[in-house]
Amino acid sequence: MAMGNYDREELNELLESRQFRKLRETMAEMNEVDIAEFVEELEPEKKVLVFRMLPKELAADVFSFLEVEDQEHIINSITDYELGKIIEDLYVDDAVDMLEELPAIVVKRVLQNATPETRDLINQFLQYPENSAGSIMTAEYIGLKRNMTVEQAFAYIRENGVDKETIYTCFVTDSKRCLQGVVTVKDLLMSPYNTIIKDIMDENVIYAVTTEDREDVVETFNKYDLLCLPVVDHEDRLVGIVTVDDAVEVMEQEATEDFEKMAAMFPSEKPYLKTSVLELTKNRLPWLLLLMFASVLTGAILMDYENAIQVLPLLLSFIPMVMDTSGNCGNQSSTMVIRGMAVGDIELKDVFRVVWKEFRVGILCGLVLAAANFVRLILQFPGRPLLSLSVVISLLLAVVLAKIIGCLLPMLAEKMKLDPAIMAAPLITTIVDACSLLIFFRVACTLLKI
Repeated sequence: MAMGNYDREELNELLESRQFRKLRETMAEMNEVDIAEFVEELEPEKKVLVFRMLPKELAADVFSFLEVEDQEHIINSITDYELGKIIEDLYVDDAVDMLEELPAIVVKRVLQNATPETRDLINQFLQYPENSAGSIMTAEYIGLKRNMTVEQAFAYIRENGVDKETIYTCFVTDSKRCLQGVVTVKDLLMSPYNTIIKDIMDENVIYAVTTEDREDVVETFNKYDLLCLPVVDHEDRLVGIVTVDDAVEVMEQEATEDFEKMAAMFPSEKPYLKTSVLELTKNRLPWLLLLMFASVLTGAILMDYENAIQVLPLLLSFIPMVMDTSGNCGNQSSTMVIRGMAVGDIELKDVFRVVWKEFRVGILCGLVLAAANFVRLILQFPGRPLLSLSVVISLLLAVVLAKIIGCLLPMLAEKMKLDPAIMAAPLITTIVDACSLLIFFRVACTLLKI
């Protein structure tokens, strides 16, 4: 029901005369947007009073429509239990852009009042970028102050460490919650009780920013062999940690996503058996359509050399072998390069080294394959050395080109800020097929003078 059907003055009168039951009943019939407008016009102390009157199922909806300042005021005024309930309901109702602009300290309190099971949902709710460090972090960490003594630190850990995801690594912050250093329980155990934390902490902290890509976070875990990684906001305030089990889960998700992309499918968020036939079809069909129309290029090349095929129909019998072999070579190169880029072995600056290496690999593979084929062709077609020669030269050139294309395309995708996995088997095969076909007919026509 629209706010226009209610008298705002009447609502204020009900509030002033403390007729709270009637006010609650009236608001229960109103639209959440209109209730939010009414709350925003009230004095600060009355905002929380009216908000607490709202029915539980309506409170979260109203909360999502309030201005950021009012949201912060209400969060700071309600209990942890109430806040936890609001967070749960906000996700259910898909309330977006709710805590995006709140200060780091408020964000931390929101995270602390979420159950571990709904942590991922809360991080989405906080609008950290998808697939970012913020979207996989937890607030269940031990945060010590730099001026604490070791004795105070142990007392704090005993009091607060029960529900923490890890207590071995403790992070040190200043009064503004800015990350200052890291200290392990081993460091604490090996130090006298009166030692100040700042004197034993390691100030060279490896950390991630909330907006950092989660693949970069995983790479940091692998590079430094970490058990957990602190996450800070853009004010350098500690807001959470990523633990090694979260990093392993990301590795699995990213690997699955890459496999799907390499198989020419859009990634799916659901397990295979829980994904509908329609959704599976929708994920696969666009790529299949794209690759189908891309293969028209192969058909166009065959049409261009229609005369050559009529003069020597035998040429058709060699096409599958040349195309399949070069396609396989291209896929080998792309797979190695994609893996190398994923684990950090290969970077964009290495492009010339990679191309030079794959060129040499292509030459060696091509020579061996060509030699083996030449022996077969001489035995199968005695007295036709030029035909055999045209096939093996085409094979050699196609293999070398396929190796170069296979390593270049994933790196090109990375340069264009695309996922290298999309330049995998199906797409590279389509491109390499067209190129190898073109090479084969050009070489055959030249040597056989067709």
